[in-house]
Amino acid sequence: MRLIVGLGNPGPRYADNRHNIGFLAVDEIVRRYSFGPIKTKFHGAIAEGNIGTERVICLCPTTFMNDSGRSVQAALQFYKLELSDIIVIHDEIDLPLGKVKVKRGGGAGGHNGLRSIDAHIGPDYWRIRLGVGHPGVKAAVKNFVLMDFGKEERKLVDEINAVCAEHLPLLFATDENKFMNKVNVTLFPPEPRGENKTGEKKRDTAKVDPRVKPGDDGTK
Repeated sequence: MRLIVGLGNPGPRYADNRHNIGFLAVDEIVRRYSFGPIKTKFHGAIAEGNIGTERVICLCPTTFMNDSGRSVQAALQFYKLELSDIIVIHDEIDLPLGKVKVKRGGGAGGHNGLRSIDAHIGPDYWRIRLGVGHPGVKAAVKNFVLMDFGKEERKLVDEINAVCAEHLPLLFATDENKFMNKVNVTLFPPEPRGENKTGEKKRDTAKVDPRVKPGDDGTK
């Protein structure tokens, strides 16, 4: 069994905030894999379903971000899970919007939701870090993460969450590098070799102009 936790703040006021990208990610997982109805449990909202052969519980704590650990601990103890069975999805200001990284364990990096979870169960769980960008000034971070995504940004967020949900089985197989590669290549496919963004063939700038003699830069 796996426990997937999305971090965010409850209520319509915060629904489209950058800080709530974890909630949005869990919503997409529940929708994509046709999970059961949402129930209130463990100081949060949960839904149960299957992803491939894995039984999965999705949890969105309704304790507010700073007390997320209380909800995660309650679910962990009830299902008797190991920390390696837990995946927490959260916003990451140190990554640009569209960038996705995964790691197991580590510090909270100033994220109050992670700090709360670490305090309740320890740090050795999986984290899917979804970039939301940085305002550029540390003092502006608090207000920045509580701002809504713009219209075009939200389109990208929905695409990111759909791609992450699709490739979750790779992470279940503890192949985080393949998961990240699949997600990032799907979101930002490499340009066909020899073509630019308009489809035109790229010029081979490495070729030497035969009219220029060695050591001559071609200027007069």
